[in-house]
Amino acid sequence: MTILNGLKILDFSSLLPGPLATMMFADLGAEVIHIESERRVDLMRIMPPYDEDRESYIHQHLNRSKKSLQINLKSDEGTDIIKKLVQDYDIVIEGFRPGVMKRLGIDYETLRKINPRLIYCAITGYGQTGPYALRPGHDNNYLSLGGVLDHSRLKDKKPVAMGIQIADIAGGTMHAAVGILAAALHREKTGEGKFIDVSMTDAMFAMNALYGAQYFGSGRAPQPEEEILNGGTFYDYYRTKDGRYFSVGSLEPQFRKLLCEALDIPELIDSTFNGSAYTQQRFKEAVKDAFCSKTFNQWLEIFNEDFHGCVEPVLTFDEACEHPQIQSRNMVVDIPKPDGTTQRQIGTALKIEGVEPSYQFVGAKIGAHTEEILTGYGYSKEQIEELTKSGVLK
Repeated sequence: MTILNGLKILDFSSLLPGPLATMMFADLGAEVIHIESERRVDLMRIMPPYDEDRESYIHQHLNRSKKSLQINLKSDEGTDIIKKLVQDYDIVIEGFRPGVMKRLGIDYETLRKINPRLIYCAITGYGQTGPYALRPGHDNNYLSLGGVLDHSRLKDKKPVAMGIQIADIAGGTMHAAVGILAAALHREKTGEGKFIDVSMTDAMFAMNALYGAQYFGSGRAPQPEEEILNGGTFYDYYRTKDGRYFSVGSLEPQFRKLLCEALDIPELIDSTFNGSAYTQQRFKEAVKDAFCSKTFNQWLEIFNEDFHGCVEPVLTFDEACEHPQIQSRNMVVDIPKPDGTTQRQIGTALKIEGVEPSYQFVGAKIGAHTEEILTGYGYSKEQIEELTKSGVLK
């Protein structure tokens, strides 16, 4: 059983936030058509590394189980096709700058006249309104304006370029998914569709949940390496003798006790949270010195599966793939390819009782399903050939 059977999505998005959201929906059984055009190349399609057919592995991951419809949206015939699909498809996701879909004649106001139940989600950097609405941006820009990066760094050091795209995924993908599902629930009750305006900058600002509350309550803005969770306490990362790292999150007294015992500093068990910055720093230095005394593998033996004190190794990605917890949760999966082989990909993190993920195929070549989709909507082979010759289906 898949839980989103019957949910039909037209995905006009590219890059990361929108495609990852629709991939999550496809994994749960939604029917997704990815609307693409050779005139607007998706960076994810051309980002290396590639397989033997010069298809990007990243694109094949983000667009698994989605059909690809290649179409020229700047043609009247192309927008006519979209309007026909919208009669049947009830969710639209796009990531254009505000106004682009209106110029194409397929914006929310136009499409909801065709289908009043339409849920339309626009994912942008800064939202549909405000002085920055038309401004281009990327993940690090949204993190910067959202007030996240300044207190997420070491003192006197520049912010770190993140290994994952926090604003794109936590801001764009996840907020879009929640908004769409909320709108779908509303539609079940009322029959009415909704427009969802996702701003990745809004989302990043809202994710200052702890320190934002602190600031509005006390007037004190969060500072680098001075807060409980950004390096101001021993909640931090520690270098081992051979240059690897462990994460320590043993904040609660019972976990701190286990940490001190494991590090052989039992005399400091009761002295870490007495309000003294000096004591905090002394404890952190003791933890730092202790970790430097042994290698990564030696600490792995100490902080093994029987240790329950919130200390874990900082794994490389290939190590994470082989970790027994990741393996047991089916987070590495084999996805079918057209040639009968499979490709390893990251599985869905959504685990729902009685629901099996729907992993149908890797992201398709551009336009791979164009003829199949249009035939299903009454276009003859001759009409499709004519639309292809005239450049509508490119």
